[in-house]
Amino acid sequence: MRLVGINHVALEVGDIDEALEFYGQVFDLRLDDREPGIAFVEMGDQFIALAEVDVQSTDRERHFGLVVDNRDAARLALADAGIETLPGPRLDFRDPWGNRIQVVDYRDIQFTKTTAVLRGMGIRGLRKRPQAIDELRAKGLL
Repeated sequence: MRLVGINHVALEVGDIDEALEFYGQVFDLRLDDREPGIAFVEMGDQFIALAEVDVQSTDRERHFGLVVDNRDAARLALADAGIETLPGPRLDFRDPWGNRIQVVDYRDIQFTKTTAVLRGMGIRGLRKRPQAIDELRAKGLL
């Protein structure tokens, strides 16, 4: 059995409405579904589950990578929202509940969506950069 991709990531938050407001300051959120104590944020064919819990602990190295269509725009949105990024070469930040998020640019990584999926998400003209293309070719994925 082989891993194919990420279906979803579940984050623990103290309050669903506050979490949606926090992430909505940075990202264009589309809510797929909501039930008592949990909200599902759509990401095309994947999603983030925000689960309300009483006690959270801060992540140190545990994190997830969130793919965006423009990392520079994400950095500006974080700054505009007053959200501090973590030191280092990557674009990492913590939400108010201690979840560590790493923001990566679609154009720079191997992760690939089909043209049809991108079009369905309203994303057009997004092309991989040469280094990502070389990595995909080296693995026989392009």
